[in-house]
Amino acid sequence: MRFYVRKRRQPPAIIIVALIDILIVLLIFLLVTTTFNQQPAVKLALPESSSAQKSGATDSPPLIVSIDPQGVLRFGPDASPVSLDRLREKLAAAMAQNPDLKVALSADKAAPWGALVKVMDVAKQLKLKDRQISAFTKDAGKPGGESRK
Repeated sequence: MRFYVRKRRQPPAIIIVALIDILIVLLIFLLVTTTFNQQPAVKLALPESSSAQKSGATDSPPLIVSIDPQGVLRFGPDASPVSLDRLREKLAAAMAQNPDLKVALSADKAAPWGALVKVMDVAKQLKLKDRQISAFTKDAGKPGGESRK
């Protein structure tokens, strides 16, 4: 009678270095494929619009006037608070430098309606040709501009 001696099997080994390499490659792939959106300095909850139009990529960027929920006016890319008179002065100075100036008005949906009307009046008094109101489109959920002339 022959007895076979079974060889002992080694327990399976997990190679940690290979797993770390794979995880790093996946992390790099995720970072490269992720799109980063610039968030505005002032958090605004813009109203939705089904007829909003997206502005062109080749257009020069407009000056941004924001109105927060408390009705505070903010001007420019740094969103510095301004009064209505100071806003008029800054817009007039910007128009003197660039006659084809574009202004985008971003108002929170909880912002007072009167503040929005006052800013639009200032733009009309200065005879700004291109005024935009920022809103979210219902389809894409991304900011677009509804052009008002």
